[in-house]
Amino acid sequence: MLMPPAHASTERQNYASGVQLLERGASPHFVTYVESGRVALGVMEGRTLAHQLGVLEGPIWLEASAAVLNLPSVVDAMTETDTVIRRVPVAAFRQSLAALPAEARSLLRDVAMAHRQQTELAVSRFVKDAQSRCAEWLLAHAEVGDKGAMAVRLNEPKRLLAAKLGIAPETLSRVLRHLRDRGLISGSGRVVNVLDSSCLRSLAGV
Repeated sequence: MLMPPAHASTERQNYASGVQLLERGASPHFVTYVESGRVALGVMEGRTLAHQLGVLEGPIWLEASAAVLNLPSVVDAMTETDTVIRRVPVAAFRQSLAALPAEARSLLRDVAMAHRQQTELAVSRFVKDAQSRCAEWLLAHAEVGDKGAMAVRLNEPKRLLAAKLGIAPETLSRVLRHLRDRGLISGSGRVVNVLDSSCLRSLAGV
């Protein structure tokens, strides 16, 4: 396991249970390393972790994929027990990553991206309706063609895609039909053309 860099300012900090360590959507200046204790991940409503995705137990990095990808945190995090952490400045964390071989950095980014995509999908089931989830998925999987047009290739049955989005297949079909009727997408086969990415982003909340 990658440990906090020795040259970084990583003073130990002690927290009781019920303390929020990460805020969803925030771009942290530090990466949190949990030395001991349990931390729950999920979605906060007010001061409560209303929707829990999982629990991590130290020693472990907390939502380090956000720092690897230079993106905001995709989850909230709250201590479940007395917890000891170290906060490593993002710059020092990335400096340590830069010392790794190129192949290792590439692998780390791929793993971080896969983890983030799965976490975003899980979070969206709690905070977004079917239309928002579908719009977000289309944007995440759209590819730009030679002429600048955006399109999504459906490489799996719609029932499997619906299951990933946490909705019924008939709901997915209804949402796609609604998006076509609004002129945001076109196509009804294996290829979905994105006609209005701005409106899709507005629907997805991204």
